[in-house]
Amino acid sequence: MTLRVAIVGGGPAGIYAADLLTKSETDVSVDIIERLPVPFGLVRYGVAPDHPRIKEIVKALQRVLAKPEVRFLGNVEYGVDVKLEDLREFYDAVVVATGAMSDRALGIPGEDLPGSFGAADFVSWYDAHPDVPRTWPLEAEHVAVLGVGNVALDVARVLAKKAEEMLATDIPANVHEGLLTKRATDVHVFARRGPAYAKFSPLELRELAHSPNVDVIVHPEGFEVDEASMAHVAANKQAKMVLNTLSNWVGREPTGKAHRIHLHFLEQPVEILGDDGVTGLRTERTSLVGDGSVAGTGEITDWDVQAVYRAVGYRSTSLPGLPFDDRVAVIPNDGGRVLDLDGESIPGTYVTGWIKRGPVGLIGHTKSDAAETVAHLVAETTATATERDPGAVNAYFAERGVDVVEFANWERLDQHEITLGEVAGRARVKVGDREEMLRVAHAG
Repeated sequence: MTLRVAIVGGGPAGIYAADLLTKSETDVSVDIIERLPVPFGLVRYGVAPDHPRIKEIVKALQRVLAKPEVRFLGNVEYGVDVKLEDLREFYDAVVVATGAMSDRALGIPGEDLPGSFGAADFVSWYDAHPDVPRTWPLEAEHVAVLGVGNVALDVARVLAKKAEEMLATDIPANVHEGLLTKRATDVHVFARRGPAYAKFSPLELRELAHSPNVDVIVHPEGFEVDEASMAHVAANKQAKMVLNTLSNWVGREPTGKAHRIHLHFLEQPVEILGDDGVTGLRTERTSLVGDGSVAGTGEITDWDVQAVYRAVGYRSTSLPGLPFDDRVAVIPNDGGRVLDLDGESIPGTYVTGWIKRGPVGLIGHTKSDAAETVAHLVAETTATATERDPGAVNAYFAERGVDVVEFANWERLDQHEITLGEVAGRARVKVGDREEMLRVAHAG
């Protein structure tokens, strides 16, 4: 008998799980249920548009979706269009792979002021996510970015570059028009720890200096490296490459370009200033303790900025009918087996990706994550679904008026975006409006 599996979430984690299921020795039929009308999750809506190299992974993910054992069912929202108990009628196992799209809270005063933005929200805007506003306020001339990961670099780069530089990417007209209103001249990136512990990837960091319109300034204040820092980079090739690049830049004089990205180390944000909106950022100088951590020194600096972008990590959100550990923002699990409140595994219920282990690691890391989950699933799952005909799933959604986007519909939208790109001399131009996405997907 063919094992019926539903995967909730059509990003890399879910698609990798589908791929591994089809490569297992078990005869399977996999339906990927995705809230958006399109697949690929954070590859499409979390990677900066001026990083097309990273988006090349889409080609491999697309091949998985084209497999005969896999169906893509987009524009279907779990918890709204279908519940867990409904899925159990049609599937022997359910794998949750909904990722993490919300911003983690920073926990300092002023965080909720107008002009204090979560980086994930800004990324969703410039990546043309269909569920976010079509405009973004970009009046600030001096901007702070909090965090030293790749998302922080993406945000700083997009804020600093000229709008015309982004026209080679897949951004739609509304994003380009929004970027044309941008007034930022100086973008300040703040790191609580020293340069040896920056989480940038070496390539992302080097690309920061590629714009002909942006000077990158690494401030010598706080650029400190102690024995613990050196031991850390000695054991971490990426950290060593990042430190080498930063060391070559530290104290380098600006060349007079119109825009500047400033990197500040050993500066801990303690308050976002303002009453009705952001008027500044207060930081405390930190010092290296000697074990990789830092301590506050009591030395306070107020920075004149009019906007703050918090890039301190993503956070998963809870799902109806499933347990959720709000403290660490994951679904409790044992190697991918979902655990109930008593710590017992829930039969036929699994999890993979960031909602399984937290938002850490690169996209490729979800492969080994999915392998662990899938190994448990194929070893443990038995036929429990009462309605095994795949057509019954379509009938269920049709009865509820759900406008399902299947793989052929996505291919139509995909080709439409490629055609828009050809007209503009680009590889692709995204469609960002949900109604337009659905109209194109179902055309013909």
